[in-house]
Amino acid sequence: MTITCTRKSLFIPSLMLALLLSACSGETPPQKSSAPVAEQRAYVVASPHGDREDPYYWLRDDARAAPEVIAYLEAENAYYDEYRAEYSELTQTLEQEIIGRIKQDDSSVPYIKGDYSYAVKYEEGNEYPIYTRTHLETGDEQIMLDVNLLAEGESFMQVGNLQVSPNQQLMAYMVDNTGRRQYQLHVRDLTTGETVDSGMAGLSASIAWAQDNETLFVIENDPQTLLSTRVLKHKIGNSPDAAELVYEEQDNTFYMWVNNSTDGEYIMINLDATLSDEVHVMDGSDLDAGFQVIAPRERNLKYGADHLDGRWIIRTDLNAPNYQIMQVAADQLGDKANWQPLVEHSSSVFIQDFTVFESHLALNERNDGLRQIRVIGWDDMDNSTTIAADEPVYAMYFERNPEQDTDTLRYTYTSLKTPAIVYAYDMKSGVRTVLKETEVPNYDASKYETARTWAPTADGVKVPVSLLYKKGFKPDGSAPLYQYAYGSYGSTSEPSFRSPVFSLVDRGFVYAIAHIRGGQEMGRDWYESGKLLNKKNTFTDYIAVTDHLVAEGYAHPDKVFGMGGSAGGLLMGAVANMAPEKYKGLMVHVPFVDVVTTMLDESIPLTTNEFDEWGNPKEKAYYDYMLSYSPYDQVSAQDYPALLVTTGLHDSQVQYFEPAKWVAKLRAHKTDANPLMMKTNMSAGHGGSSGRFSRLKETAEEYAFVLNLLEE
Repeated sequence: MTITCTRKSLFIPSLMLALLLSACSGETPPQKSSAPVAEQRAYVVASPHGDREDPYYWLRDDARAAPEVIAYLEAENAYYDEYRAEYSELTQTLEQEIIGRIKQDDSSVPYIKGDYSYAVKYEEGNEYPIYTRTHLETGDEQIMLDVNLLAEGESFMQVGNLQVSPNQQLMAYMVDNTGRRQYQLHVRDLTTGETVDSGMAGLSASIAWAQDNETLFVIENDPQTLLSTRVLKHKIGNSPDAAELVYEEQDNTFYMWVNNSTDGEYIMINLDATLSDEVHVMDGSDLDAGFQVIAPRERNLKYGADHLDGRWIIRTDLNAPNYQIMQVAADQLGDKANWQPLVEHSSSVFIQDFTVFESHLALNERNDGLRQIRVIGWDDMDNSTTIAADEPVYAMYFERNPEQDTDTLRYTYTSLKTPAIVYAYDMKSGVRTVLKETEVPNYDASKYETARTWAPTADGVKVPVSLLYKKGFKPDGSAPLYQYAYGSYGSTSEPSFRSPVFSLVDRGFVYAIAHIRGGQEMGRDWYESGKLLNKKNTFTDYIAVTDHLVAEGYAHPDKVFGMGGSAGGLLMGAVANMAPEKYKGLMVHVPFVDVVTTMLDESIPLTTNEFDEWGNPKEKAYYDYMLSYSPYDQVSAQDYPALLVTTGLHDSQVQYFEPAKWVAKLRAHKTDANPLMMKTNMSAGHGGSSGRFSRLKETAEEYAFVLNLLEE
């Protein structure tokens, strides 16, 4: 390497500057720092089925203030900063590219509700959205909330929810300034701009308005577990202590949220567990009426509902693993025996979602793994229309449709190469109109292709895989591969447009989404086959997809990179233990990697809610099975791929100490010299940085890590 010493004014990170100065002066460059080594301390994690030593348990600090813990996390950050300083120019190039594909002055398609059309806007250079509305008659625009102003002086800012009162004069919104998803309620008078309430804190993000325009229903979280447990009725302007408790959930395996029915007539308490749902409803105009349950909770009964003209439309898995649509009159609540069928169950089509209109029912369905929309008229339920798609791999999903008295359905169409297009679809005529095509600067869709392939597994299942690559790509086995998956909770990984990935695709990568079991891409059975005592199918499916893509020439065997986050981080951790030789590098974000210890501890948020997802380790069969794949427990003396691990200090979903402990243990056991890097965002939670550009900068760091490895 030849270094020319000049007096040009350049921005050079301090470590790189030191290297350049020493080279110019003939001095030996400074030695790289050694990786941080976490001290091992004796600690025993007890369980009914045996005790386990955990020498890194001390890295757990629930207060997030212990000097020794903070020092360790900062040492890891410094070690990563030193490593990535060597390719800082590449990172900056990627950052400019990725941000360059964002239309900075953009706005959403307005939706109409009452006397206004509502929209969300972004201004050039600003990190956060601006919520606006425009009066339909006068055309006057009003800024309801500028989140950029809220964020001034804050290291994190998120508005988790925003709801306007029925008379459209007040706006309630929830603010989180730590990343821990613990919100504070604010109410603003939209006629004066004054804040009229800001006292309640420790809440979930959900909000429901009563029709008196002065009463709100919110949920108070448990301060220890952070679970949503208590529904409060709060009169605006009153002391938080005066809020009335109207419902308290005693079963800590349920999540809870409140909202209004689409027509605004009802307040709804929604309770959701892995295998059971329960919905309580109350007339929003009669606050003394009390809540009624649509149907009592039962194990293996899932349902959700919305109100339309005196009846409740229900999506349920009652005798229908892929769900069916039923209805019940508003005066016949309390017993599922009163439910009447509307749309029958299909063994091949999964009903993902529904939206009700006065004239039509719209279904968002998953057919052969692809998300489509079907429309049915109430006056002719035997016939339906499926909205056509334009590509072989795509996704369609509902936009916000707050008005029931309309023949227009708004939906979004997207694919891996097609930026989101918002359509207005006339449900009577079948005519669709483009409302907005997302503008992506510095992007030409004609340069890319999408495809679908099916990866065989050892047990005979074929896993769908969505692919994106440059037009003219030849599957000759030379390309690098970036493979993403999630595979838990029945959550589906849609083949939607992701503008950052083109910085990899333009450099020859194949981008793949592996639709592995544990998701719900292929119906309810796809999910059931990837949870509890079937969880390992998720991991072996991912590895099978890699093997298939390499065998079919989509990827070079030495250029395969994987990425996953949260439960997808568990996937990456398991894959790292099971098949490390198949991956050049793994990107592991906010990973759930200490499965057994976390699931034994009911004080940790999410634990009790997820016994039906992972199993309860107090039962030996689940304990043994979870232990057999838990990434932290299965770390061994072997070579591992290069690893970039990220976490947030204030993460409430997957606590920071899981990845911290995992990285510490990997350092002590791995036998390779590959980079192992951990970055802790000291001011964020599960979702990473809150600003739109800050998040993209984190993506640029990840891609630079990948590309730097590829050049080695």
